[in-house]
Amino acid sequence: MNKLINLIKSNPVVIIAFIAATVTCFFIPPDAEYLAYFDLSTLSCLFCTLAVISALKNIAFFRTLAQKIISIFHNLRSAILALVFITYIGSMIIANDMALLTFLPLGFYTLDKTGNRRYMAFTFTMQTLAANLGGMLTPFGNPQNLYLYSHFGISDADFFKTMSLPFGVSFVLIVTCCLFVKKLPLTLQCPQDYGTSKTKTATYLALFAICIVAVFRIIPYWSALIVVLAVLMLMDRKALLEVDYPLLLTFCAFFVFSGNMSRIPTVRELVESLAGQNTLLFSTLSCQAISNVPTAVLLSRFNVDVHQLLVGVNIGGVGTIISSLASLITFREYNKQDHKNIKKYILLFSAFNFGFLLILYICSYFMFNA
Repeated sequence: MNKLINLIKSNPVVIIAFIAATVTCFFIPPDAEYLAYFDLSTLSCLFCTLAVISALKNIAFFRTLAQKIISIFHNLRSAILALVFITYIGSMIIANDMALLTFLPLGFYTLDKTGNRRYMAFTFTMQTLAANLGGMLTPFGNPQNLYLYSHFGISDADFFKTMSLPFGVSFVLIVTCCLFVKKLPLTLQCPQDYGTSKTKTATYLALFAICIVAVFRIIPYWSALIVVLAVLMLMDRKALLEVDYPLLLTFCAFFVFSGNMSRIPTVRELVESLAGQNTLLFSTLSCQAISNVPTAVLLSRFNVDVHQLLVGVNIGGVGTIISSLASLITFREYNKQDHKNIKKYILLFSAFNFGFLLILYICSYFMFNA
């Protein structure tokens, strides 16, 4: 029983996703159309990316790189800015959840070892905003981006054009907030060398480049899958075991959930009516209740404005704790490090997130209605 409780606590989203999918199966019994629910390209590219990131983490690539960058800063404001923007840039390349899993521990280490743990709630909040909003610029930065980019066949130019304004506004907001941190003297003792293998580093970076090429549909997704599996089976089988399978299972569950929901006449009529009138508002609000990934998968089944949906599920990733998987990752990490002040964290997190959400929605609204 304890194992079951721990499983539910550690993977609440995937449990909820499977319950939701199971409920819809009573309305739409399994049939041949279920096979069409799954986007194999999205699942394959996501798996490959997660596997390669796990391999890079196993050779301490990201930790070594981040600590070398942070070691050049000598005051608290600069260090927090570095932590936030490493996460910001990292989310564009390795996806928002992986960026947080990589750099949140580094944020805690930096603050803890310099006697500045009182800034942990602020730093974690800014890192989460950076991960959710920085990842919006690239198709592989957020899981919902990868899905929508593949599902609708959005062109690269169209994608970047749509996301450039909310991305720019997010950048300004994050920098402005971090500039209010005091320039307190900071001495950071960081190990400089983890003995990272140059051969493995070069190989895994090459694999990561293949993943990116597959995401951009330059090569078939199945060829990237074969190469990644073959190389990691030889060089790091552990990385294949450490892939975030709950995230992949969450996608599968919501593919079933959204596919079935779109086939229920009453639901289809209601969603198409609401989302069709204002896709941006409906998708943004939906993220607050069921998170951004399931919102993207669900609404993609209906006749909606693709560009507004893309923006809505990205800016909608900020707001409530459950508005994105990345936010839940941060909540779990903060609770592990400072559970006594979890209420303080939730209040601070909510204040910044809803403030960002309001500003981003207003800017996005005028972008689409100019």
